[in-house]
Amino acid sequence: MKRIRITIRGAVQGVGFRPFVYRLAKELALTGSVANTARGVIVDIQGPSEALDTFASRVVEEAPPVSGITTTVTREIPIIRNESDFIIQFSDDSEEKTVTILPDLATCPDCLREIFDPEDRRAEYAFTNCTNCGPRFSIINHIPYDRPNTEMRHFDMCPDCSQEYHEPVNRRFHAQPNACPVCGPHLSLENVSLTQLEQVFQCAAQLLREGQILALKGLGGYQLLCDARNEDAVRSLRERKGREEKPFALMFPGLTMVRRFCQVNGEEETLLLSFAAPIVLVKKTDDNGLAPSVAPDNPYLGVMVPYTPLHHLLMAQLDFPVVCTSGNFHDEPITTSNEEAHAKLDLIADVFLSHNRPIARHLDDSVVRYTPRGIQYFRRARGYAPFPLHHNRDMPNILAVGAHFKNPIAISFEKQTILSQHIGDLSTPEAHRAFERVVVDLPHLYDFEPDLVACDLHPDFLSSQYAESLNLPIIKVQHHHAHIAAVMAEHGIEEPILGISWDGTGLGTDQTVWGGEFLWCEQGRFERVAHVGTFPLVGGDAATQEPRRSALGLLYQSGLETDFPHGFTPEELVVVQQALVKGINAPLTSSVGRLVDGVAALLGLRQITNFEGQSAMTLEFAARGKLKQAYPFELNGDLNWRPMLRAIINDRDRGVALSEIAARFHGTLVEMMVAVAKIVGCDQVVLSGGCFQNRLLYEGGAARLEQAGFTVLLPRKLPVNDGGISAGQVWVASFQ
Repeated sequence: MKRIRITIRGAVQGVGFRPFVYRLAKELALTGSVANTARGVIVDIQGPSEALDTFASRVVEEAPPVSGITTTVTREIPIIRNESDFIIQFSDDSEEKTVTILPDLATCPDCLREIFDPEDRRAEYAFTNCTNCGPRFSIINHIPYDRPNTEMRHFDMCPDCSQEYHEPVNRRFHAQPNACPVCGPHLSLENVSLTQLEQVFQCAAQLLREGQILALKGLGGYQLLCDARNEDAVRSLRERKGREEKPFALMFPGLTMVRRFCQVNGEEETLLLSFAAPIVLVKKTDDNGLAPSVAPDNPYLGVMVPYTPLHHLLMAQLDFPVVCTSGNFHDEPITTSNEEAHAKLDLIADVFLSHNRPIARHLDDSVVRYTPRGIQYFRRARGYAPFPLHHNRDMPNILAVGAHFKNPIAISFEKQTILSQHIGDLSTPEAHRAFERVVVDLPHLYDFEPDLVACDLHPDFLSSQYAESLNLPIIKVQHHHAHIAAVMAEHGIEEPILGISWDGTGLGTDQTVWGGEFLWCEQGRFERVAHVGTFPLVGGDAATQEPRRSALGLLYQSGLETDFPHGFTPEELVVVQQALVKGINAPLTSSVGRLVDGVAALLGLRQITNFEGQSAMTLEFAARGKLKQAYPFELNGDLNWRPMLRAIINDRDRGVALSEIAARFHGTLVEMMVAVAKIVGCDQVVLSGGCFQNRLLYEGGAARLEQAGFTVLLPRKLPVNDGGISAGQVWVASFQ
């Protein structure tokens, strides 16, 4: 006989881990106790050595499917004489808080059966959940994850729910959001008269059929819904929301309908039905009957299926997909409270379907794409945040505040880095206030006190200015170095690598505008070993919305005439040309993002854009998924793209097919990567930065580098765009 203590860390709270441990201990006739603590699950267990060995292996091998064990530590402790039972103890929150908080989980099959069973006491109940599904991160206020520490503290359980909650063999044992129609949150369909609450879903569905816009209070905030087939409704939503052309996400009643509208493979279907239930980018079918304004000139759709009982019950009333987009104005954070929704969304929505369960923090829907190289993340939020990155070494207590666009923040302690949910672009006062809430909220959850703060090198970023205000030791991390360091952090790479960091713009260490970088990186250091040749950005930041300005800079740098149909008036063109000649508000940049913009403008695809990356997407789609023979370029210290540009203009003027030019242009960018990698001579190459959201560069670049003999490292859990910057800032700062 002996007694051991097993400390289990990871995603082990809110997943039915304690009842699983209880049942396993009972099965093996062992005695002791299990408890949630701020550091994880602690099991004190006693019995014959052989049975304890069996328990220790099975507790890892058979853990609940939604759990995630990172470490187990076992030590022998004194035997307790006359112990006769195994019990579940109350939670202990006295220790340092390091347990993994679980993301919100999509509705499980058992709960789904209940809400559609007319005889079940939870029939048509929109807040049904159990230990295998339901809200987590969106309702928690403190660790450990217990009901008094969540927004469910406002709802006292009825006797039936309480019995489920306290019965160890029940799947709702210690399911913290447990509720039913008698005691839990309830819905309200505002601006509509109803005689029975049961009519709420039928009524909301009818309003959608009639072309109205519905504001729905979801898991992490309000969403705006309308009939995705109704062009008038979709256009009205665009006008009211201030979202001109950026594609809308769609929610389908189920996979059967997704298959009718989209070309989906098995891996994409698995993603749609996963516990995270993200928006998945998939190829749409032709003539699918959707409103043209859903995703103008885009061969892909962002699709999702219902992931809460509320969404399931509403979508079950519909035989068509709906636009399902964040409840906000353009560039503002998603709305979470009922009061804020009416203040912000009254001018957008015709009707509100709300409820009275508070939302602890805003959570947008995550956006991903399946590739042959695994999942590629575009936005990491509901379903994935705040899963941590795990490291092989202890990290200092660092707060990293990220960049200006696609911002999440990050904190590090012990052997992990925890990223917040997606916050977004810090371009509006509302977005900046959301950033300030998150930068307080995430550390608060863990009782975290930073010893230092890491930020971007750019002094005008609001995130950097916030870091300066904290009166802490500060480490400023160059933007493109952070892109590469994020991937190094994921893979635990400390040895030298070649990082290819391509994006829009970022401030370089020489105070110029970078964006087409080849960096030799090792631990927390880097050296710029090559870059794309520079050209002037006419109007500075204005060029990010006007690709024609990048085109003029490319032509000027190449000594060519600015005679393409750019859309400037004669007076405007004179001012622009003078700015180029005199170097006034025309900073030099090495940006691949702006190079792509300029080529798109020269080919007549886009002179002005309505959302970030629009011209790059248009040029990518024009290539029709192909890479072709590279145009000529030179490598003389930097990458000279001028021969390529002249060849592109020559092909354009000769009437060569746009698809051919676009495919050759992308092929040239890929060959540029390989050419530099061969000269640098490092075996491992990292690809990161917003330009690698382009499938041709991401997949084609990685394949071509591997063909040339290099090992390619890509992000596995983080977005390749600025959504990974804060993790890279942590990694760099941890060495300094």
